[in-house]
Amino acid sequence: MQSLIGTGVALVTPFKNDFSIDVEALRRIVNFSIDGGVEYLVILGTTAENATLSAEEKELVIDTVVDVNAGRLPLVLGVGGNNTLKVVEELGTRDFSAFDAILSVSPYYNKPTQEGIYQHFKAISEASPLPIILYNVPGRTSSNMLPSTVVRLANDFENIVAIKEAAGDLVQAMLLIKNKPKDFLVISGDDMIALPVVLAGGSGVISVIGQGFPKEFSEMIRLGLNRKVDDAYKVQYLLADCIDMIFEQGNPAGIKEVFKILGISENVLRLPLVSVDESLSSRLSVFVKKMVKNS
Repeated sequence: MQSLIGTGVALVTPFKNDFSIDVEALRRIVNFSIDGGVEYLVILGTTAENATLSAEEKELVIDTVVDVNAGRLPLVLGVGGNNTLKVVEELGTRDFSAFDAILSVSPYYNKPTQEGIYQHFKAISEASPLPIILYNVPGRTSSNMLPSTVVRLANDFENIVAIKEAAGDLVQAMLLIKNKPKDFLVISGDDMIALPVVLAGGSGVISVIGQGFPKEFSEMIRLGLNRKVDDAYKVQYLLADCIDMIFEQGNPAGIKEVFKILGISENVLRLPLVSVDESLSSRLSVFVKKMVKNS
């Protein structure tokens, strides 16, 4: 899966002030990411406020991104949940012809054991027509998919090809990199430690900030993959304050504020999420305008 090496971006779902999907803004966001040089796009992940979208709205998002992408970049679709049977049913009925892989989150809320997590992804592997990227994000799921479980899945199922590792634990990521099968990809799910993960042997990142600053962030990851460490860290430290800020009051409130400042879309979220406060908006505005001026 060479197409998954580098920077993927977890696309937001932009809304109008009446909370309907802003299709034209979504088209602008996709083009902005592609023009900025990212390697692939991820549709309907957590950043897309997937949990608040109706089935019809999800299809609208998918159709819009597929249309505007027009085959330019590989596409990854989020297909996951805490009801294994429901996920398996979707895998058996959806048209995946436009996609290169699926991203499937470890089951949330139920808090399964490691064996439960293994059996969940075993069922998904047996049903999936596409390669699978596992997604470990303990801060949202309340359970950590341990490296031993990931390595077991990677060894047992050929179509489980990668993990988006978002535990925020560099040591855990290094254990995965150390013990994984040769061609299995460890992809950072944390923007702040994406570069260290790459330098430790990871394959890239599925990023939030990467869609706001696609040129800079994707270049940083490419520099890291090419072992140009000093140059890569210059970009890391340039963006570090903004990475902190966009997650300070929750995702995707921060990145949507960046898009508002750039004039790409409004910062509208669906409850229970809300927009950033005036203080954070002001600080982000200073940073973004400085970046635009110096670009």
